[in-house]
Amino acid sequence: MVPPGGKKFELRKVSTHDMHGVKDKAEAKELLAKRVKRLAEIQDVLYADDRYAILLIFQAMDAAGKDGTIKNVMSGVNPQGCQVFSFKSPSAEDLDHDFMWRTQKCLPEQGRIGIFNRSYYEEVLVVRVHPELLEAQKLPPKALEDIWDKRFEDINNIEKYLTNNGVIPIKFFLHVSREEQLKRFIARLDDPTKAWKFSSADVRERKLWDKYMDAYDDMLRHTSTKWAPWYVIPADNKAYMRLAVIEVIIQRLEELDLQYPKVSEEKRAELAKIREQLLAEG
Repeated sequence: MVPPGGKKFELRKVSTHDMHGVKDKAEAKELLAKRVKRLAEIQDVLYADDRYAILLIFQAMDAAGKDGTIKNVMSGVNPQGCQVFSFKSPSAEDLDHDFMWRTQKCLPEQGRIGIFNRSYYEEVLVVRVHPELLEAQKLPPKALEDIWDKRFEDINNIEKYLTNNGVIPIKFFLHVSREEQLKRFIARLDDPTKAWKFSSADVRERKLWDKYMDAYDDMLRHTSTKWAPWYVIPADNKAYMRLAVIEVIIQRLEELDLQYPKVSEEKRAELAKIREQLLAEG
């Protein structure tokens, strides 16, 4: 977890491959299978409890494994209680609204898990690395003054507002190394079932790696808060990465002390009568 207010935090000092005591890929997969079952159990209570909404946010460089992590970690949950949104280039309609508008429309309802594959954080990452995207937002001159500090502050305030209203943001940065990204890019190109995922834009963005790392460092330092901390997950080993993500999710959900709704004595009496009626039919 990135310490709230950790102004000295640097991604380059954080391992991309440490498995924190997990022996190997096989052990990570075995542990993941067990935790998937546990997450499914908790999700059932979350839905019944109907007081909290969970917002999982995934940010990463290309090929870090966001899609695979979402697929594997959420493989046991009830699809009716889960929704996934992927945010790519904003539409003309999006650009005519404030920078949070398109994601705010997609927030999860109480009792459900919402997943953002990329998110409003793109507005302090991709937009920061590509200034021309900021120009397309047609902001008034005053809004451009200290814009990144303002956006960090806005995001922190909005996430505080969300937590005050029972929406719990759980934010993951999947930390892949530049060397591992290269291996995965080549593997994609060599695999007919994955080559469709690749585009020349991936190579162009890779050339901006250092700029992205600087943007991520600044974002993590300014937006890891007590109410919405960032979790930096080593991503060079996919099996461990998925296990680490699900462990964080389960831990955060267990902290909520979710409960099935209690049935009142009056309701119990009503249900007992209904049971008697049903038995009488037989």
